[in-house]
Amino acid sequence: MKFATTAIHAGQAADPATGATIVPIYQTSTFTQQAVGVHKGYEYSRSGNPTRAALEECLAKLENGRFGLAFASGLAANMAVLSTLAKGDKIAAVADLYGGTFRIFEKILRPLGIETAYIQGDSDAEIKAALSGAKMLWSESPTNPTMRIVDIARLAKLSKRAGAIFVVDNTFATPVAQKPLDLGADAVVHSTTKYIAGHSDTIGGAAVFNDAEFFEKVKFYQNAAGGAAGAFDSWLVLRGLKTLQIRMERHEKNALKIAEFLQNHPRVEKVNYPGLKNSPQYKLAKKQMSNFGGMISFELRGGAKAAKAAIAKMKIFSLAESLGGVESLVSLPAEMTHASIPRAERLKRGIADGLIRLSVGIEDIDDLLEDLRNALK
Repeated sequence: MKFATTAIHAGQAADPATGATIVPIYQTSTFTQQAVGVHKGYEYSRSGNPTRAALEECLAKLENGRFGLAFASGLAANMAVLSTLAKGDKIAAVADLYGGTFRIFEKILRPLGIETAYIQGDSDAEIKAALSGAKMLWSESPTNPTMRIVDIARLAKLSKRAGAIFVVDNTFATPVAQKPLDLGADAVVHSTTKYIAGHSDTIGGAAVFNDAEFFEKVKFYQNAAGGAAGAFDSWLVLRGLKTLQIRMERHEKNALKIAEFLQNHPRVEKVNYPGLKNSPQYKLAKKQMSNFGGMISFELRGGAKAAKAAIAKMKIFSLAESLGGVESLVSLPAEMTHASIPRAERLKRGIADGLIRLSVGIEDIDDLLEDLRNALK
């Protein structure tokens, strides 16, 4: 089946008990057993729930993976994958990453004796040095919020040579745009809160794998530590998945027009969007992505002061954390999503104090452009 059909049908057969076309919300904590140890596949909803199982199967198929797990948040998914590491282990990570992931690396894992070596540049020498002795390589692509495109296939080869597990956060791209497992990654993580659910009404996360042993380790943690997605949240994410492809097409269409508008505006100093043909990373993005997504970041002449003044004038773009919903959002990463990263570290990663991040929604493009024109006057 093609992507759009898989998103609507995978793991979502008619309910065997009632014939319900849409997977029901199995809002139950426990399941009645016929006898001790004799049941219909489910005992307790932390360990497994039919609504969550449908979501996990669908997500795995959309990523061309064998196994999927759904979590209570994107960070819960990240933590479950990272739980496979132990004291003395090392992580290599592409430095441009979400502030919450950085916080896990530095505030949770480092005190436990798990260190992270950050890859700032793109040279083989730096990547190999970071990978030396590393058990895991972690990357986003596009990165948050600088929209850097990482060559996933290249990193997959280098990580395999180093004997490191390669994890890709595919939240910004979604499986509509790219499939990291096909490019050599060992695992994919998502904040399903974002594009996959797509309506800013639930929190969730996911991890997808091909390796059965790796999957079983993370599944054990999901059950033992208890960060599994609830039935209602799983149902909301499943509902969002059904329209993911058509939403991503509209997100990309609107984002490209906005990126071109910003690129030609006299008050804009820099625009980060992989779909711009004059972007230094356009060729790589075109090679590994089939959709450039709806995320843009840019800087205004005048720095943080100008950025805050422009944001204050926006009417349709809502000032808010998060991204990937049908509505357009604007944020100032240095003081919002990436505030947990020290300023010196943010600047190293290209996150200027005045960097503005847009999550371009699916509203009418004329209204969005008019909102930005008024804000930049």
